[in-house]
Amino acid sequence: MSSPRPSGRIRALDSRVHPRCLQRAAISENQLVSESNAAFPTYETLATALNDGVLTVTLNRPDRLNAFNTQMMNDLLAMYDAVDDDDRVGVVIVTGAGRGFCAGADLGSGGATFDSGGTKDNPEGPRPVPRDGGGRVTLRTFDLKKPVIAAINGPAVGVGITKTLPMDIRLASEKAKFGFVFARRGIVPEAASSWFLPRVVGINKAMEWVATGRVFGPEEALAAGLVSEVLAEDALLARANELAREIVDNTGRISVALSRQMMWKMLGASHPMEAHRIDSKAIHYLGSGPDAREGVESFLEKRPPAFSLRVSEDLPDFFPWWESPSFEEE
Repeated sequence: MSSPRPSGRIRALDSRVHPRCLQRAAISENQLVSESNAAFPTYETLATALNDGVLTVTLNRPDRLNAFNTQMMNDLLAMYDAVDDDDRVGVVIVTGAGRGFCAGADLGSGGATFDSGGTKDNPEGPRPVPRDGGGRVTLRTFDLKKPVIAAINGPAVGVGITKTLPMDIRLASEKAKFGFVFARRGIVPEAASSWFLPRVVGINKAMEWVATGRVFGPEEALAAGLVSEVLAEDALLARANELAREIVDNTGRISVALSRQMMWKMLGASHPMEAHRIDSKAIHYLGSGPDAREGVESFLEKRPPAFSLRVSEDLPDFFPWWESPSFEEE
């Protein structure tokens, strides 16, 4: 005898559902509400607030214009790990506390800020090359299973802007300023931005900004496609939340997770056949499952969808389909 159909947002799953879904016990709506309202971890340099599937992360060193340091790197890495593990989170919004988004690297060490001993004599031979902290963050963002919206509320310079490049949507306040200022500091672009930036704005605009190192405003960023909208300061977070809600309330979590990685990873594909293979596998996997059925039924019945698949449990066996290279050269 089959179980009665649950009421509310949770729909019963029949024999066509993926085996992993059948093994999962039904969760009451009250349990879901309780879980969704539970606190998300907080961090030394990040403030977090989770609201019905939307996690707002605020870079929280306002006395330093939210400058990037080792602690912020570690906090961002830990936060992204927690996001991928937490089914309550559907979308992440990243913004800054106070009047800045992120002023770049913390220059508190003065002229030695970027000194890792690379040019100093070492009797024991060449020193191992330390990994760039900004690159560790952007590579983790690149592999994230949830979409990220950057709400750039003020100056975003150096790693302050490069760490947003693998984020999926960038919105800017009218008070935002941008600068790929590395050449003016005697260094080079970091955070894997030599890969990301030309893909976002094209090689010519990327080289103009990197070679001059000049600071520019939100309208130039908008014209080049670095940001998709420029908003009044008091409208920025409202618009970010509006976009986040559109994703959380209307789309399947697995669909978005797979789509995000399909879009980003195919930027490096050598032929569209690579995309065709993954498209076909993903359609085959999802097409027989509960989310595809719910997506069609909710559309035909003119009601909001109630998708049930979870990123933590229901990703297909072929995910991930790519092999990430190691930092150490072969």
